[in-house]
Amino acid sequence: MNRIDRLTGIILLLQSHRTITAEQISQHYEISVRTVYRDIAALGEAGVPIIAEAGHGYSLMRGYHVPPVMFTENEAAALFLSGEVTEQVADESLKEALRSALLKIRSVLPTERRDYVNRLSSAVGIRLPSPGSMEDCKQALMPLQQATVQQKCVALRYNAGRRGEITTRIVEPLGLVFYSRQWHLIGHCRLRDAVRDFRLDRMESWEVLADGFTRPEGFYVKDFLAEQIACQDLVPVLIHVRAEVMERVRMELLSAPISETELPGGWVRVEILSFSLDWTAAWLMGFGPMAEAVEPQDLREKIHAAALSLASRYEKK
Repeated sequence: MNRIDRLTGIILLLQSHRTITAEQISQHYEISVRTVYRDIAALGEAGVPIIAEAGHGYSLMRGYHVPPVMFTENEAAALFLSGEVTEQVADESLKEALRSALLKIRSVLPTERRDYVNRLSSAVGIRLPSPGSMEDCKQALMPLQQATVQQKCVALRYNAGRRGEITTRIVEPLGLVFYSRQWHLIGHCRLRDAVRDFRLDRMESWEVLADGFTRPEGFYVKDFLAEQIACQDLVPVLIHVRAEVMERVRMELLSAPISETELPGGWVRVEILSFSLDWTAAWLMGFGPMAEAVEPQDLREKIHAAALSLASRYEKK
């Protein structure tokens, strides 16, 4: 990135933050703090009203705004592709806001940039693995996101594990995250007095309440998920997979670390950590003869029993 682009970017960073430190700017652009000081000084000399607050960082004088942003072809294309990906995992509340935002962006693009994005939209298609039923989310993403930011409690009627047992919970929402093909609300459950993970497709109903709460200082959703994974009793699993289906294996185990070793004859040795041997057995059976469970023996026995049960269902009568 040349210096002119970086200086423009620093103004946009300042405009998008109440305050931002020199260290944060240096990390964003991967430059030294000394270079940040020089860039801030150059912007000040050019007439950009930057306020330096000791112990807080830099901010723009209230009321100052840069002219409308102009996107390069690559930036416009990146926004379009990001929107296409988000469409695959969003509910209607998020899709509506996304489409409105992208329409506004397209409206301010120069003609040649707009034509470029229009050609791109007809030439590129994105289809991710089905994220499950977004119908069940009941347009909850945007309201729950707003409740998280505004620190408003949410009342849930929740079907834990789809067992038919509905419980009413008051939850202090701390974050939304998409993993394992589902949206999850991470929040402090007052019923259990602990931070819990709620799948949106298991919410029978939800309501944002007027009651507020104080967000725990230093809480980060990514750290919580990492701790949850570390606490799980994971079982080492060894499988042999045909090389031609390895792409599918990688895609379906996207969130799990896997170790691969090529074997003779077109096979691949795959080592994973399984959170459930029952789930792993059912998943492996979907590959038929293209995959074989090697270890542990419990996994082989589960697949053997399931295969016998399936075969008996199709015996000639």
